[in-house]
Amino acid sequence: MGPSRSAASSCRRFLLPLLLLGVSGFFQSYAVEVDIKDASNATCLYADWMMRFLITYESNNGDYKTTTLNLSSSVTHNGSVCGNDTQAALVAVQFGEGHSWSINITKNNETYQGDFITLTYNTNDTAVFPDAKRKGPVTVLVKDPLHPVQLNTVFVCHNSYFIEAENITQIFWNVTMQAFVQNGTVSKKESRCPADTPTSAPTVPPTIANVTTAFTTTLAPAPTTAPKPVENPDTGNYSLKSGNKTCFLATVGLQLNVSQDKPLLININPKTTVADGACGNTTATLKLNDGNSTLIGFTFAVKNTSASVQKFYLREVNVTLLSRLNGSVISSADNSNFSKWDAFLGSSYMCRKEQTLQINEDVQVHTFNLWIQPFLVEANKFATAEECIADSDLNFLIPIAVGVALGFLIILVFISYIIGRRKSRTGYQSV
Repeated sequence: MGPSRSAASSCRRFLLPLLLLGVSGFFQSYAVEVDIKDASNATCLYADWMMRFLITYESNNGDYKTTTLNLSSSVTHNGSVCGNDTQAALVAVQFGEGHSWSINITKNNETYQGDFITLTYNTNDTAVFPDAKRKGPVTVLVKDPLHPVQLNTVFVCHNSYFIEAENITQIFWNVTMQAFVQNGTVSKKESRCPADTPTSAPTVPPTIANVTTAFTTTLAPAPTTAPKPVENPDTGNYSLKSGNKTCFLATVGLQLNVSQDKPLLININPKTTVADGACGNTTATLKLNDGNSTLIGFTFAVKNTSASVQKFYLREVNVTLLSRLNGSVISSADNSNFSKWDAFLGSSYMCRKEQTLQINEDVQVHTFNLWIQPFLVEANKFATAEECIADSDLNFLIPIAVGVALGFLIILVFISYIIGRRKSRTGYQSV
């Protein structure tokens, strides 16, 4: 039976600054090691991990922005407890300007498992949220999705894994954790996360070379002379709900064109892509996560075109590319100055032709077979679609082309008839 509570504890923080150089610049993150002691000064809970958070928030002007919240160099662990058969263990850390994170861990006769993860971020931290509309602490609670771990076994996950809830993506890597430690000694028996392969080696501190290598290996960059894959991306169907009612519908094939040292053309796979986001009366956001390596966000807004007429339009697109090795941001791009895909409120927008969204000089998003409705969805179905100019031109040109072809055929038949008549007359006169 484990100790009833933590009488003494120590928190040794590995303040290991990792300078991660990606397209978007430098990122600094810190690993934290927490060693909780029981009344006899024996280790009862051990955790060593790295994490960061991607948070989407509303700015003062109504736009939605995504920011990165990292662990700071100063981390405390107030409130962490060992736990026992009747009380959950708790790992709690506090960092930065009023931010905190915790996970409570329960056990039964054979296993222990994370129960709930709680993140509280403080939008008064102007370094992270320089123009947040909502001020003060915001708390998000999410269920830990990982499987139970056998008692007297340490959980290890070197590669990054992600947990998404509401407007937040939590990224973890280089995780070593054991709750309800027996005899004060962390076990040498490991339980690995799904992201790790059986032969995974511990992640070395990332450098420019290995971060780039890990990313390009995952995405399999095409040759610089012909970066475009032969096939267009598969079309995915995505939706959001507000309560039990569908509030956002989207059908689209997506392809990223990223210009780095070697051009990358990435097809988004609908089978591994998860949709998240938020619906509203005047703004709506669709966030797509492709296998925890590519995050794409589309923000729509409503505008008044006259006193009684409203239209929706695409206002902002942000793209974040993450390394599967350690969750670091390889590339981040945002463009909040779009005015595309507009249609009357209550209708949908459709464009089957390929379209290109220029996010910045290095990142483009290509769309195929687009059909989208971010507002006023009824009965889980798209409303009447307003088509893009390219599709309208195509629909207009098809009957013209058919008419021209028929006219040309009629002319050929008429010419053949005239030639045939002349030959018949010539043959008759010669007789």
